[in-house]
Amino acid sequence: MKKQSEEGAGVNSTITVQPQQVLERILTLEIVRVTERAAVSAARLRGRGAEKAADQAAVDAMRRELNNLPIEGTVVIGEGELDEAPMLFIGEKVGTRKGPKVDIAVDPLEGTTLCAKNMPGAIATLAMAEEGTLLHAPDIYMEKIAIGPGYPKGVVALDAPADDNILRLAKAKGVKPENITAILLDRPRHADLIAAVRKTGAQVTLITDGDVAGVIHCAEPKTGIDIYLGIGGAPEGVLAAAALRCIGGQMQTRLVIDTEERRARAAKMGIKDPRKIYQIEDMCRGDCLFAATGVTSGPMLAGVKFGPNVIETDTVVMRSVTGTVRRIKAEHRQLEKFHLD
Repeated sequence: MKKQSEEGAGVNSTITVQPQQVLERILTLEIVRVTERAAVSAARLRGRGAEKAADQAAVDAMRRELNNLPIEGTVVIGEGELDEAPMLFIGEKVGTRKGPKVDIAVDPLEGTTLCAKNMPGAIATLAMAEEGTLLHAPDIYMEKIAIGPGYPKGVVALDAPADDNILRLAKAKGVKPENITAILLDRPRHADLIAAVRKTGAQVTLITDGDVAGVIHCAEPKTGIDIYLGIGGAPEGVLAAAALRCIGGQMQTRLVIDTEERRARAAKMGIKDPRKIYQIEDMCRGDCLFAATGVTSGPMLAGVKFGPNVIETDTVVMRSVTGTVRRIKAEHRQLEKFHLD
């Protein structure tokens, strides 16, 4: 055990903390540096129409910072296979190799199009969990449904019709369907889903990108979003599950394994049942950390701001074992370090 003295309000107090907890607390703040650096690197290319270049910049910055962390990390959720973008690849080893063994899920630039067009909501995001506790999901599509905390378990279900889910959620919330807002990716594949939601009288918010943030919005009352529906990326699904594991909520998902090539990829990663419905606990177990830094300003986070003598970042970092959510607005004044990106 380690004893440390803290001074506050004129009183000396002694607290006792387990060494492992000290390391975990350090990591909670250290992963903020990882997403901050990725966000700053990507933000330099905002609005230039260069999706892959911005993604590459975020990946490179995130990899550099991960390799400085006192961990034995393995990337189990990478990004980029679907669009041949640069990756922190699945199976890549990161960290100093001196520290706890952890699984890592990354999306160095969620919303590459948003960044390229300087539209709201692009973020750099990362989840870290104990070794063997994150779902090893291939970079394919995933069906998803998610709601925030405070509802009876099973109030919504992935296989239930969309209109039934809206009506059941409205009843559980004690409001009319007209007071429910669903968020979906604006994709042609969601046309029938959108029509079914609107038929109940519920409102629909469409997003062009930002799958992880879309799910998190359900757990943030200030957004006015009640439910996430639709098909998005599987890596983003695992990252969103890690966030909900920290802040509460319900989520069900299922991989879209509809071709032989996807079946082979899923089997290679240990997916035995292609029709399995995953709960949050199936995608992220045990203690986990989640961090996201804004690249462009959106409902969840402010984007990176570049000044003549300072760079400002806005980050949220969460931990499941404590339910702690920290919002960190940072001013970076040693700008020469960021010029290395």
